[in-house]
Amino acid sequence: MSQEHPLDSDAVLLVGHGSRREKSNQQVRDLAAKLEPELGVPVDVAYLELAEPTISEAIDTLAPAYGTVTVVPLSLFGASHVKNDVPLAVQTARAEHADLTINYGSHLGVHPSIVDLLDERVRDVEADLGVDRADDDVTVVICARGSSDPDSNADVHKLARLLYEGREFDRVEASFIGVTTPLLDETLHTVTKKRPDAVVVVPYMLGDGTLTQRILDRTAEFDDEYPYVAAAAGDPLGTDDRVVDVLADRFQEARSDSVEMSCDTCKYKVELTGYEEDQGGARAMLRSMVHQAEHADRESVDDDPHVHDAPAKHVAVCTNQTCAASGAATVIEELRQGVRDAEDCDARVTRTSCLGQCGDGPMVAVYPDGIWYGGVTADDTDRIVSSHLERDRIVSDLVHQTL
Repeated sequence: MSQEHPLDSDAVLLVGHGSRREKSNQQVRDLAAKLEPELGVPVDVAYLELAEPTISEAIDTLAPAYGTVTVVPLSLFGASHVKNDVPLAVQTARAEHADLTINYGSHLGVHPSIVDLLDERVRDVEADLGVDRADDDVTVVICARGSSDPDSNADVHKLARLLYEGREFDRVEASFIGVTTPLLDETLHTVTKKRPDAVVVVPYMLGDGTLTQRILDRTAEFDDEYPYVAAAAGDPLGTDDRVVDVLADRFQEARSDSVEMSCDTCKYKVELTGYEEDQGGARAMLRSMVHQAEHADRESVDDDPHVHDAPAKHVAVCTNQTCAASGAATVIEELRQGVRDAEDCDARVTRTSCLGQCGDGPMVAVYPDGIWYGGVTADDTDRIVSSHLERDRIVSDLVHQTL
């Protein structure tokens, strides 16, 4: 979408998750096309994984023509993609494009426009079922994907409560299709015990992909199992204008440096009971890199969206300023060549931004082993490949720290 503009002008980069289903990727482009006239600035798209362009590729394209790029994640909640993966890409891009201002916006999150859209989705189903919330007992179930991030899951419950407040529903419940509880099956059986006149399930998804279809199928099965309760599922959020409105707000917040994240309940910022092992900083960043590599290695369109086929080893080489000055670029190329030449080496070598060990580099981190090597030179790369990557023998004299 981008055209040539003065270097002091703005552009927006809308970042979707990415899918091997082209229909899902097209939805991101459709939202970008609707957002562009709303903002009056060019809006390009990028994807975290499984589709192109990547965030770095998109920013490389925008950098010569714009002075400011605002990155807005097309994510429903602030889970690991928003907290780790996109910031990693933004941080790397900032290091590579020193003359470019890159703002980072918030996810869609909890917003009045989203609540209004959910209400409309419920009304559509009520009309199809022939019920009226003013006269009938209508129970609503908001069904989200589910996450390992408690902050993200809590927002689903908050949306459910906001939808309930001031409306004539019998009850509104939050539920999930996977990862965490309560699962949709459990919620449907629970709400049925009160014998409502109707149960409306709203898939809290952007598109009609695999997970949305599971919600639709399970609701239809439930409707067959309980003939005394009218049950049906509504449409996902889609490319509704209210989603565009929220994205526009997220752009304005980022552009005015007023982005607010829920750090008080973020498992990467504070210690939450049951999540003590989930730490932020370099460990979270490297976990994101491994996650990206795992998705990049998936080959089947029909696989479950989050089934991983990862390399045995993931090697991250810091290419930030001090490490770069110490020869990191040569180290990363020598490691890549060593992996290519090795007879039995299942490893992926990527660059990363600062690992927080400035002055001790170039730093090389090997995962999932959690071994960090410091002061690595080009002459050391053969030993890292032949000993550690091929035979799982740590090069002890290079070890800087272990995680």
